[in-house]
Amino acid sequence: MSVEPDKNFRLEQACATDDSIQQVHAQLQKTKPEKKSGYPLLPLGILGLMCTVVFFGSIYLAHNSLRFDPLVYSEQASRAKPGAVKVVALSRAQLGKKVYDTTCIACHQATGLGVPGVYPPLAGSEWATGSEERIIRIVLHGLNGPIKVEGKDYNNVMAPLGGVLKDDQIANALSYVRATWGNNAPEVTPEAVAKVRAETADRKVFWTAAELEKIGQ
Repeated sequence: MSVEPDKNFRLEQACATDDSIQQVHAQLQKTKPEKKSGYPLLPLGILGLMCTVVFFGSIYLAHNSLRFDPLVYSEQASRAKPGAVKVVALSRAQLGKKVYDTTCIACHQATGLGVPGVYPPLAGSEWATGSEERIIRIVLHGLNGPIKVEGKDYNNVMAPLGGVLKDDQIANALSYVRATWGNNAPEVTPEAVAKVRAETADRKVFWTAAELEKIGQ
């Protein structure tokens, strides 16, 4: 037969337990260090630094943003100060960089060094800086078969670009190639490209190095 514990005994035990907890809490409160008056220096220092950066950054943008005018980023515009427009005439080589980066860079690379054993270099290339009639023909109708560039043999295919690029685009791109990476050759004009295009209008196949070597000698 079970005997139910006295309820009063359980209440007294619970109260004793609560008192013990309160006593422990009181002791902890006594040993807890007093909170210092004022604000911590580190957060104030960080806040001050951020405000300083924002302040001077706003001043910099106010003097150098040129009101965020999109014309500032035009490669044909120059601004001495907001509202003052001066058109800058770019050379064919400068205009040709964009054409090169769009159509030629994948094979010949940004350095003009090409891919060893696959795509010949344009930097220092006797083909790039030689007869403009040869290099115009290569761009117009493409090149297929073996070719020697700077004493090294290559054997690949260059796609024709005459149907994709206009005369001025070809002239600009070739002028860029002939004036970059240490190359120093005269620029190519759209008139020269148009002349070669007209003379070779009936050609439907790629050029070979052997054929081109007979041109412009």
